Amino acid sequence: MIARFLTHLEEGIVSLLLVVMTVVVFVEVILRFGFNMGMVWSDELVLHLSAWMVLLGASYGVKVGSHIGVDAAVRLLSPSARRVVTLFAIALCLIYCWLFIEGSWVYLQKVYRIGIKLEDLPVTKWLAHSVLLIGFVLLAIRFILLGWHVLQGKSDSFGFADEAKEALETLGSEISDEKEANKP
Repeated sequence: MIARFLTHLEEGIVSLLLVVMTVVVFVEVILRFGFNMGMVWSDELVLHLSAWMVLLGASYGVKVGSHIGVDAAVRLLSPSARRVVTLFAIALCLIYCWLFIEGSWVYLQKVYRIGIKLEDLPVTKWLAHSVLLIGFVLLAIRFILLGWHVLQGKSDSFGFADEAKEALETLGSEISDEKEANKP
């Protein structure tokens, strides 16, 4: 239930961020090249929105298995050995997340106390940069959920994206569609 809500929330936020970024960049290009004017704040807004999209999208990528990984050697292992290696990798990922969570917490506290605002937007810096903390907390939650699935035997690895397999499947479906279209 929580995982499903988290997935829908991440999908919605990342989609919204992408739409807003696209609209802002489109309007900025039209203003800059069509009317020789622009919005001073658009670059900073798009920069921060892209940071939010990347850091929130990273946890969603773990959920759907869209991250690219080098797992050729791991695939040669037995399922039980693969589970052990996966749990070890998840533990390392959680340590990495913890370091970022702790560091971003300290950073955000200092920036909050100082009260700095962004250069071109009337937004406090701690609020704009809070995605550091939020993104890595979400990423840690995804790793914990993945670890739980590995422990339960529902999964034995990260489930990385296999671009070669997807390309071959796409090519195969295109060839069969072409054969169907050419039938008399």
